Order: sequence, then structure tokens, then C-alpha cells
Amino acid sequence: MKNDRQMPVEVRDVATGLWIWRLEHPHWKPGQGWEPLVACTCVESRGETLVLDPLAPSAHAAEVWKRLDARPPTAVVVLKPDHVRDVDLFVRRYGARAFGPRLFFRYDVPEGDLEPIDPGSQLPGGIVALYDGRGRNETPLWLPEQRALVFADALTAPGGELRVWATPWHEERVLPALRALIDLPFEHVIVSHGEPVHTRAAYQRALEIAPWTG
Repeated sequence: MKNDRQMPVEVRDVATGLWIWRLEHPHWKPGQGWEPLVACTCVESRGETLVLDPLAPSAHAAEVWKRLDARPPTAVVVLKPDHVRDVDLFVRRYGARAFGPRLFFRYDVPEGDLEPIDPGSQLPGGIVALYDGRGRNETPLWLPEQRALVFADALTAPGGELRVWATPWHEERVLPALRALIDLPFEHVIVSHGEPVHTRAAYQRALEIAPWTG
């Protein structure tokens, strides 16, 4: 993606060693079922620094770049095929390893090779890829040191309310997979779209209400 974003960027600390930045997605259009601002995540764990689904803000977003340059990312992770975003830019800038799905959409493919991840894969820093049951090659991540879950699109938060993003197999596959994650001792939930940071209670509630259909 071309790095020409001049819009304001929000930076938010979530927990020790865990923070996000939010900016407008350059390809957002009305009627897509998600809001223009999207979240990107940075986590420090066991001597590694990972950026998850990162979008590069403009050079004017000094706070983001200052934080990243102070603790350069050692790994860049793409959580699902259509979240390629700026993985190549971050790999080039920091010399980081890149991880992501085995397959991508033909119109949005990373320039470099990514080390494939599947549910159960362990990433640098002890980060673990999870299974979300949605059948779209998304691997949410478990951040054990921060007791946090990070999702790409399995969950969304339009208007600030955490919801599961609907699929045809919601009851059959998705809910069992997401309910299984409650066994993890997480306190924070981060999603890309809508209000980005949520609690364990909000996650549990999301599994009980109707899914988001956009």
C-alpha cells in the first residue's frame, strides 16, 4: 500500500507491552459493513516485538513511528488473507520476519514470502495462533503475557458493541470454536473494526447475541 496517509492517528495503550494505533483504511467505502477506522496492534513478548495486521501511517504520525523505532518489530503477522495491508513496508523497514496465511487473494498478495501459520502455530514471543471456526483462513492470536486475544474479522464492534461477524455456519462451527477460547485466561480482546478494545465479559456476551450481518 502506498504510504500517503495524512489523517490523524490514534494511539492507545492496552496493557504493559501492548498498544494499538488506529487510522482510516485507504480503501474504505460506504456500505462495506465496517467503519473507516481500523486498528493495528503492537505487542512485546519474551524479547520479541510483533506488529499485527499493520497499516503504515504517514511520516507525520510521529508517535507511532517513534514507538516502533524505539523497539523495532522483529516479526510482522498477517491474521487473514485480506489484511495484507503494509506487511512488506514493515518487513523492509525493520528487517522483520513475516508470518501469515498460506493463501492470499490474487489482487492483494505480499511481495515477500511469509512463513505460514495455522491454528496451534507458535510465533516468536510465545504468541499462539488460534482457531475461530469461520472457515476463512483467519488465525486470531493469543498473547499470554498480556492475557489478550487479537482478532482480524471474527469479531467486530460497530457502534462500540462487540459482535461475532456472521457466517453461514455460525451455530455449527463458529460458536463452538469461539466458546472454546473462554478456557484461555484472557482479560482483553482487540478487534480491527469498530471500537477496538473490549473485556472478557463483552466477549462472552457477544457469543450470546445475534451476529453482526453488516
